[in-house]
Amino acid sequence: MKASFDNFAEPEANRRKFLLGLLFSGAAGLAAWRLPRTRIDHLGQQKLEDLVPKKIGRWEFVANSGLVVPPNDPLLNALYSQQLTRVYSDGQNPPLMLLMAQSGSQTGFLQVHRPDYCYTASGYRISPVMRHPISLGSTVLPASWMDATFGRGTEHVIFWTRIGDQIPGSWAKQRLAVAEQNLRGIVPDAILVRMSMVTEDPAVARDAIDGFVRDMLAAIPPDRRSVFIV
Repeated sequence: MKASFDNFAEPEANRRKFLLGLLFSGAAGLAAWRLPRTRIDHLGQQKLEDLVPKKIGRWEFVANSGLVVPPNDPLLNALYSQQLTRVYSDGQNPPLMLLMAQSGSQTGFLQVHRPDYCYTASGYRISPVMRHPISLGSTVLPASWMDATFGRGTEHVIFWTRIGDQIPGSWAKQRLAVAEQNLRGIVPDAILVRMSMVTEDPAVARDAIDGFVRDMLAAIPPDRRSVFIV
C-alpha cells in the first residue's frame, strides 16, 4: 500500500515543479519585455555651462565656489553626467547660489541626490521640506523649500528635480517617477536645480530666488527649457 502512495505523490510533485518552472519563465520573459530600451536625454551633448547664462536679469555671475555640494564618491561620478555651480550677485541682496546636477539616465538603481541628503551629510540641520510652487505665468513650477542651519547662519533653499516628463515632490515620488517611466520602456534623464541664499529674512530669499527662477527660464531658449521643467 505504501508504494502506491509514493507513486501517486511523484506525479503531483513533478506537476508542481513544471508549473513553477512555467511561472518563473513567464516572469523572466515579462521582465525582459519590460526592460527599458528608449533613452531620453533632453540636454544631449550641450553643456550646462553654455546653456545657463552668466547674466540673468539683474544677477551677474561672480564665482563658482562656496556652495554645499554632494559628497564626492564613486557613486556620484556614476550618477551625474554634468554639474554646474555658480554664485550670482545683484549688488543689493545676499549672494544667490545655484547648483545644477544632471544625469543622462535614470533606471531606478541610481537616483538624483536631493538637497535634504546633501546638506545633512555636510553637517547641516535641516527643516522639513515644504512645497513651494512658483508661478511661471500660465503654469506653476512645483518646487520645494527647506531651511538648512549650520552654526548661527541659515541657508534658505528652493529646489526641484525633473525626471523625464515629471517633477516629483519627494524622494518616494522621485523613485516612483523613475519606476513608472521604466515600465513604459523609457530610461529618463534627470536634473536637480537648487538655488539658495543665506539671510535672516526668509521672505527676502523667497522673493529673490523666485524672481531669479523666472528670469533664468526666460533667458533660456524656449526649445531648451525642457532640460529644466516639463
